[in-house]
Amino acid sequence: MNNPNSWFIIFGTFLAAFILTILPMPDWTVWLRPAWVVMVVVYWVMVAPQNVNVGIAWLAGILLDVLEGTLFGEHALALTFVAVIVAKTHTQLRMFPLIQQGISVFFLVLIYQFILYCIQGFIGQLPNSWLYWSSTA
Repeated sequence: MNNPNSWFIIFGTFLAAFILTILPMPDWTVWLRPAWVVMVVVYWVMVAPQNVNVGIAWLAGILLDVLEGTLFGEHALALTFVAVIVAKTHTQLRMFPLIQQGISVFFLVLIYQFILYCIQGFIGQLPNSWLYWSSTA
């Protein structure tokens, strides 16, 4: 992606992911909200690792922490960890069939949520419902 307009496309997808993340939803659907920012980070690190890397993932995580009002660095740590995994394996991930890529993204989002779950457990704010894990699917 050496096109000068590629940064506008990348910025636009991140902006859309942040908007979808903070978009108000009914109370009964809060647990079903997909991890938009994680999926955008995984996509761009896999497709254009020279443009979107671990630093961009960390910055997106800090911005997500600010937008959601969570512990500062919580999402940044989890997104950075996922971005490192994708950056190390992006050549293999790109060669997988589509169904296997989908399963890989599922497990990456699961790792992301597990890291957030552990951090929330350390600070004493564990989710009180098993529905916390439903947004992975």
